[in-house]
Amino acid sequence: MAARHRAERDGGGRRTGLPGRRGRRNARREDRFVPDLDPDCGDAALSDVRHDIVIGRWQGPRDLLAATGDDWPLRTHRVRLLAHAAAGSSVAEAWRAAEPENPDAVVLRAATEVVRVFDAAIVAGRGAAPDRQRLDATVLACLTAADARPVDPLPWVSLLTVARLYDGGVGRAELRRWWDELRRRDPHNTEGHVQMLRYWSARWHGTHGSMYDFARDAAGAAPPGSPLPALVQVARVEEYRYVVDGALGRGRGPGSVRGFDQHWKHELAVTEVLRSWERWLGDRAPGPVRPEEVEFLNYLAHAACHAGRLDVAAEVFGLLGARASRVPWVYTGDPAEQFTRWRAQARATS
Repeated sequence: MAARHRAERDGGGRRTGLPGRRGRRNARREDRFVPDLDPDCGDAALSDVRHDIVIGRWQGPRDLLAATGDDWPLRTHRVRLLAHAAAGSSVAEAWRAAEPENPDAVVLRAATEVVRVFDAAIVAGRGAAPDRQRLDATVLACLTAADARPVDPLPWVSLLTVARLYDGGVGRAELRRWWDELRRRDPHNTEGHVQMLRYWSARWHGTHGSMYDFARDAAGAAPPGSPLPALVQVARVEEYRYVVDGALGRGRGPGSVRGFDQHWKHELAVTEVLRSWERWLGDRAPGPVRPEEVEFLNYLAHAACHAGRLDVAAEVFGLLGARASRVPWVYTGDPAEQFTRWRAQARATS
């Protein structure tokens, strides 16, 4: 067994194989393990600002984004989550009205409107056409934000996000322009890549093939230590969601799809888990996990577990500690239960 019990000697000096006090303490600690599903991914400053939004204060977001500066990965993480937090309130509008010349206020206002139009589309249900005028107004807000802060990649991430909601997508020339503008400012922006991947997925305006081609190209071009090699695992989850939704729509489960039991663990899937692990973690600079890395690390852990590569999963879980993200675990079960169970299995085999 891979379980690490300390063998003790019985009264006659023979090794009994029973767990000692340390082993029992470790087992008890594992029994008490609770994953941390913090939506802010350990970003304590962002969590504090959420309280400002709840009580209607815009000063917290202003100060946080000013302090973030041009750290694009962290800024992308923070603007995305601030927009979700502000979507149900008037905080973004109040800040924009109070400081109309502050470019951060314009950027957050545009990102918040993108969240709102997606929320409206979810309420309307899949297949319902979003309000074209509202989509156009959201695009205009994003372009206004781009003009207000020309160096900022975030307005272009917002544009790539809202592009999915247009019936038939947006024109290829327009999409390419938005993509080029993002890459001119932050060529390896992970959130922008995720949004472009989803645009080209079969769920939206592409195919499984176009989605995987995009993910593999981005992974291959990623600089050493970039999380982008894990984009292939994001694509595998997107394909899973698409197939599951189709099966459920026919009153069946994913197990009824012929050959789908191998989705996570066929030869290419396993190879790509190893490739993502080597390209990202093999070159990742030592140091604590940053908040913007947490969800991508969860994607890699999830893929490694389902591919049967618990050795890889053990290393990723070691980096994560208790930091779990709801996505992607939610697509295959209860996030907390799965994270806890797979983590225990991976640790037992390492």
